[in-house]
Amino acid sequence: MLDREGYRPNVGIILLNARNQVFWGKRVRAHSWQFPQGGINPGETPEQAMYRELHEEVGLDPCHVRIIARTRHWLRYDVPSHFVRRDSRGIYKGQKQIWYLLRLTGRDCDVCLRATEHPEFDAWRWNEYWVPLDNVIEFKREVYQLALTELAAFLPKAEPRTRFLRANLRHRHDGPAAVAENGAPPSPTSPLTTPDPA
Repeated sequence: MLDREGYRPNVGIILLNARNQVFWGKRVRAHSWQFPQGGINPGETPEQAMYRELHEEVGLDPCHVRIIARTRHWLRYDVPSHFVRRDSRGIYKGQKQIWYLLRLTGRDCDVCLRATEHPEFDAWRWNEYWVPLDNVIEFKREVYQLALTELAAFLPKAEPRTRFLRANLRHRHDGPAAVAENGAPPSPTSPLTTPDPA
């Protein structure tokens, strides 16, 4: 489902643990890491889509999390030109996203990357709040920065962004080891607001 400008409605999820670290998932059979995200189906609200994607990608249910906040407006990103495609619905240009900030109220062991037959992630880890900006694929970086910056206002004790500038990030990448689905490290290799109209 595309809007008139060619963007697919989508939700993104920033999941926090008790230390305000964020869930970071490694895509199946790839070396790229990202936050959970997924499309909004016809008839779904953004919140319904968020809970569905949370279960499909991370294995968590509403009882495992608490919504802290969400972005006020749609945040958009364009995909690289080789992903742009035209079909009967129009020209697909990218995603427009509502981002949710969640607190994990369950335990790490509640995370299950194989909740569906087609998992999105095969490993995960906790990262410091701003670290994903230095690791996410380039065309998503601006949206990540917008979402993280807007939602940082709702963190109990948000770390200043300046502490995580890229020039100072290199020594911060050796964080907690990633967790594969089998439990071993992977091989090296505001209150709620209403989105603006589409």
